[in-house]
Amino acid sequence: MTFNIYHGETMKGDFNLDVIAKVINDANPDFVALQEVDFKTNRAKKYDLVTELGIRTKLCPLFARAMNFDSGEYGEGILSKHSIISSRNVNLPYTKGNEPKNAVEIVSVLPSGDTIAFVGTHLDYKEIETDRINQVKKINAVFLKNKYPTILAGDLNSLPESNPIKILEEKWGTTYDPKNPQFTYPSNKPDKTIDYIMYYPKKRWKVISREVIPDSVASDHCAYLVTMELVD
Repeated sequence: MTFNIYHGETMKGDFNLDVIAKVINDANPDFVALQEVDFKTNRAKKYDLVTELGIRTKLCPLFARAMNFDSGEYGEGILSKHSIISSRNVNLPYTKGNEPKNAVEIVSVLPSGDTIAFVGTHLDYKEIETDRINQVKKINAVFLKNKYPTILAGDLNSLPESNPIKILEEKWGTTYDPKNPQFTYPSNKPDKTIDYIMYYPKKRWKVISREVIPDSVASDHCAYLVTMELVD
């Protein structure tokens, strides 16, 4: 699953992590990439959002900082049903004056005994694609070297026909239907596909199902859930 959680604030304007946790619990995912995650900021009431959501979902939490913000930190989070063998936080390139971005990776072992990597990220949101193009090139340079099958999930702030997505799709398999992409944003009336789950190598994964989860309260994004099978 990938889910931009809008720093814990719901679309009712309150701070209710139980609403966000319910979306995750109802979906029962193995891995969740979280974007717009606050770590002990003033606006998030000094909560460590990933840990709080980990408690509410009974999933293993990990936070990775992209930048200092509001007397705390801001970045990416991962929730995992399985223990984390290793992790790394990769800073992505960005233009001075724009928001710093990062990609966080965990390595985990599935109940089948297979080892995989799961990467969560959030690309730049500005209209000009320059940062997003440089960011996906860095993602390719780093994570295509993985020795384990890898899933890439996140808010990529890019439409399916955009240059950043084209660059990724040269190497990564995509889970959306190109003929009928499901919209993920905004949650109250989705009309854009900007949240993605991808996989590498393409031949090692089979997409079983995909679902955009409709919920106009938990966040300004819909959560995107994909079931995949790792094949030989």
